[in-house]
Amino acid sequence: MSRNVIAVYPGTFDPITLGHEDIIRRAAGLFDQVIVAVAIAHHKKTLFSLDERLAMVRESTAEWAHVRVEPFDGLVTQFTQAQGGTVMVRGLRSGADFDYEYQLADMNRKLVPTVETVFLTPDNRLQSISSTLVREIALLGGNAEPFVAPSVWQRLQVRRNSQATR
Repeated sequence: MSRNVIAVYPGTFDPITLGHEDIIRRAAGLFDQVIVAVAIAHHKKTLFSLDERLAMVRESTAEWAHVRVEPFDGLVTQFTQAQGGTVMVRGLRSGADFDYEYQLADMNRKLVPTVETVFLTPDNRLQSISSTLVREIALLGGNAEPFVAPSVWQRLQVRRNSQATR
C-alpha cells in the first residue's frame, strides 16, 4: 500500500537558522512531502516581514523538491488538516523545549486526533541555535554568520545597518 505522508513543520522562522534547516532536512528524509508553514505571527513583533521570512525559507529549502513553503494564520492544526497533513514536525533543542512542546502536542492531539506530532532533534552542533539569539547577536553587532545560511546573514546585516541609521 502506498501512502503519501504530508508533514507540516510550523514556525515563525524569524530568521530561519541552520538548526531549522537541519530539522527540515531530517523531515524531508522521513516524509513524502514537507510543508514549512511560516506563521503570519500577529502576536509577535518580528524582525522580518512575512514576505521576507517566506523568501528566506524558500531560499534555504530550494534543494528539496518535495519541500514547499506556505504562510499560515490561526491554528496550525487547522492549517495541517487543510493541507492534507497527518504529521506535525517539531524541533527539540533541550529538555526545556520538551516540556513546552509536549504540552503543545497534547493540546493539538485533543484538537485534532488524526494529526501526530513527531519530535526531531537537530545535530548536536546546532542545538543551542535559536532565532531569538541569532537576532540579538546580529542586532548588537556580533557575528551570527555561523548560525545561518549566507543569504540570511546578508539580510541580517542589512537590517542591522538600517536600524543603526534610524
